[in-house]
Amino acid sequence: MSEALSYRFQDVLEVVETWSLKDQSLFIEILQRRLAQKRRDELALEIKDARQDYQTGNVTRGTVADLMAELDEVY
Repeated sequence: MSEALSYRFQDVLEVVETWSLKDQSLFIEILQRRLAQKRRDELALEIKDARQDYQTGNVTRGTVADLMAELDEVY
């Protein structure tokens, strides 16, 4: 974390600490919901990309042994 970002983060923490416990709890709840939504959005994008790769044939199939053999060839 950069020093400037760390400084702003500390400022936010200090402000939040001045709030009532009810407001702090509400803030945490809102933040958790937004983080969960962001994770869902990122997962949906990964699924979309994976489906597109599958449809265009940019995937390979095989066993774990096949994967390990391929990795041995590359590295």
